[in-house]
Formats: sequence, C-alpha cells, structure tokens
Amino acid sequence: MKTNDLTDLAIPGTTLDVRVTPKASRNKIERDGNALRVYVTTVPESGKATAAVQKLLAKALGVPKSRLTLIRGEISRDKVFRIDD
Repeated sequence: MKTNDLTDLAIPGTTLDVRVTPKASRNKIERDGNALRVYVTTVPESGKATAAVQKLLAKALGVPKSRLTLIRGEISRDKVFRIDD
C-alpha cells in the first residue's frame, strides 16, 4: 500500500476535500491542487469504502483514524474530513 506523506496537512481543525474512487486496482492517494484523490480497492457498500479511505488518510497524515471525522459525503464520492484535536 503506497501513500503520499501528508503530515504537513495534519493540523487540528483542517478540513480535507477528498474525491474517492472505489474498486481501484490499488490503494493510493494523489494530491490534486487543494483536494485529494483517494483510490481504494474496497467496494462502495455498507460504508466499506469510506472506512478504507479513513484508514488510508490517517496513515498518510500520521494521526489515529479516530481523529478524522467525516463531515460530508457519507454515500458520495466527494467527501470532506476534518482533523480533530
């Protein structure tokens, strides 16, 4: 699983705009301007893809996944996460 180093974004209170592509060939994160594109291999059913995105983002940010809160986009490809204290 290859991820970019996103530790520079790991500031409490920061919101991250994320575009998700489920059922990808591999898990990866790409920066696209101010937004992030996250590719996950899981299927988009029952929140599995969202959970995979949260886990992948947390690892790249260097924060526990409990500090990432989904603000918007529970069933959408476009999601917004907030980094909590």
